[in-house]
Amino acid sequence: MPLAGVAVATEARRVTEPIAKSRTGSLVVLLASIVVSSLAASSAPTPLYATYASEWHFSPITTTVVFGAYAIAVLLALLIFGRVSDHTGRRPVLVTALAVQVAGMVVLATAGGVAALLLGRVLQGLATGGAMSALGAAMLDVDQRRGAVANAAAPGMGTGAGSLLSGLLVQYVAGPTHLVYLVLLVIFVLQGVGVILMRETTAPGPGLLAALKPELAVPQGARGAMLAAAPILFAVWALAGFYGSLGPALARQLSGSPSAVVGGLGFFLLAVAGSLTTILLTRTPPRTVMLIGIAVLVLAVAGTLATVEESSAAGYFVCTVVAGVGFGAGFQGGIRTVTPRAAPQQRAAVLSVLFVVCYCGMGIPSVIAGVLVVHGGGLVSAARDYAVFVILLAVAALAGLVINSRTAKASGKVTLAG
Repeated sequence: MPLAGVAVATEARRVTEPIAKSRTGSLVVLLASIVVSSLAASSAPTPLYATYASEWHFSPITTTVVFGAYAIAVLLALLIFGRVSDHTGRRPVLVTALAVQVAGMVVLATAGGVAALLLGRVLQGLATGGAMSALGAAMLDVDQRRGAVANAAAPGMGTGAGSLLSGLLVQYVAGPTHLVYLVLLVIFVLQGVGVILMRETTAPGPGLLAALKPELAVPQGARGAMLAAAPILFAVWALAGFYGSLGPALARQLSGSPSAVVGGLGFFLLAVAGSLTTILLTRTPPRTVMLIGIAVLVLAVAGTLATVEESSAAGYFVCTVVAGVGFGAGFQGGIRTVTPRAAPQQRAAVLSVLFVVCYCGMGIPSVIAGVLVVHGGGLVSAARDYAVFVILLAVAALAGLVINSRTAKASGKVTLAG
């Protein structure tokens, strides 16, 4: 027993020793690239749904069900596996998630019907949800500042890139329902090799079985920051859900073009603007960044609503870029507000809660919007209702931020300092 204890202590010291600065950058890039490819894979099917519907003869409700299945799988994985890497280390979780991603790509590349599409999306959701908190925590393990920026920039970049890449393949390449998944499969395999070769970033700890029990656990010291950030995160990801669910059809209708590239362009512009905003505001205090995000979000969504009413495609895409600024600022501000308050052994748990909020924001309104398009007043009416909903969410987020700041000042605590 004493020898075993010495061995465990030695291993714990080895994996928690500071990583050389020359290697931190490459590790953050590797981990961020997995976030990008995972979320690119999650959005890749979006421009393909029209192709699937034409080949397999299903209705828009089926598309909503497929989207909902993915979102539910992500949430379940976050709830069940979100804290696991705090106890096993990051590498085992990431290798397993990438293996499941590869299996999902195989299923989707060979899919011949709705059942296979559903299965592939569920596998994607489980892999993405299982990996997201481990990836975010590992980036923070390696470098707190660059890790926080990568956590905020990579998700939007991946989501937008996947949608545009898939749209380009649909438009210009034969067999897009196979090729996009095969490309992603190769990327996941290469990333898996990189993870196997990389050094563990945190020491394993006890409590694995308890960690598998679904729980949204936020440490006492991070709860005030979480309450301030959650409404903003929900609002900006509801915006992302708007561009992911209704955006492609709106872009094609406003432009009069059936192009899949035009359909995926809005989501891509949102993501690029969001990622650039994240980088530019790195050194701005998180509370200021969140306020910028809320203000720009309200203006951009109101402008988007006006362009839809006026049937202006150019105005729609301009407002999309502005909305991306609000998305990037709101998301980065929320992440940077909460993550510094989590100890290394709590990072994956806290990030899993943050991503649950984000995916609820993206998934729930999007599914409702899909139902409204079919059973409500149609696409424009659903887009109008969705836009108003996002504006109300942003106003609620502002109110929550003000209340939290006043409560913190009254108690003598600062919860939103960067």
